Amino acid sequence: MMALYDSVCLQLSRVITTRYSTSFSMGIRMLDHSIRPHIFAIYGFVRLADEIVDTFHDFDKASLLDRFRRETYRAIDEGISTNPVLHAFQGTVNQYQIDLQLIEQFLRSMEMDLYPQNYQREKFEEYILGSAEVVGLMCLKVFCQGDEACYQDLKPGAMRLGAAFQKVNFLRDLKNDKEVLGRIYFPNWTSGGLNAEIKQEIEQEIAEDFDAARQAIQRLPSQAKFGVYSAYVYYKALFLKIRSCQPQILLQKRIRISNGFKILLLILAKMNIKFNRV
Repeated sequence: MMALYDSVCLQLSRVITTRYSTSFSMGIRMLDHSIRPHIFAIYGFVRLADEIVDTFHDFDKASLLDRFRRETYRAIDEGISTNPVLHAFQGTVNQYQIDLQLIEQFLRSMEMDLYPQNYQREKFEEYILGSAEVVGLMCLKVFCQGDEACYQDLKPGAMRLGAAFQKVNFLRDLKNDKEVLGRIYFPNWTSGGLNAEIKQEIEQEIAEDFDAARQAIQRLPSQAKFGVYSAYVYYKALFLKIRSCQPQILLQKRIRISNGFKILLLILAKMNIKFNRV
């Protein structure tokens, strides 16, 4: 019956992923079936922590996050949890020997989100490392299937891809982050607000992250390449759409990619993989 519980926990992480992020779930479904459940498990863990700091405003978020941290490490240590998301996550962590320092770095970034703040460069880079880059490294551990040489080779690119995704998310969610959550992540943002020059500086940084990441995607193991490249193509399209907007538009609404266009992007990604045009 333990196998049934394991399966149900993994399925719950998949449900969380698909309900919260159509773009990530689309990319994960393009991974080989052997690694797909483990990436869902990582995303389920990340999503739950993110919900604590972003959504549970009527509760003691600091206390909830502290409890979540303790329960996470206990689940990993004991190899089981009555929290289905943490049970699925610990299975992946233990199977692929994911470094606990990556998990701790992620949780520290979640702590930074407990309170409104304007990020300066050092804190911004620390936040990006914990909220995005280490998540990419957790996934890379699964992609490389225990091959340490593969992991070390692709590590810089995985971090740059995670950073690119997170920075695009920041631009997409600018209005909600500023007005609802009281967060201004980009250190380029001055007291004068977001103008065209600052936006261009941010976009140049993101473009460089995407370029560095693409080189690593080309060397990914076959079971991971299509899924990761699909997510890359989607986020690159979202980035280009954001790039075409005036700064004030980003402060008025959340930029989106339609479901129909997502399907077209998926077809494009498949063709590029087939003809080795990644």
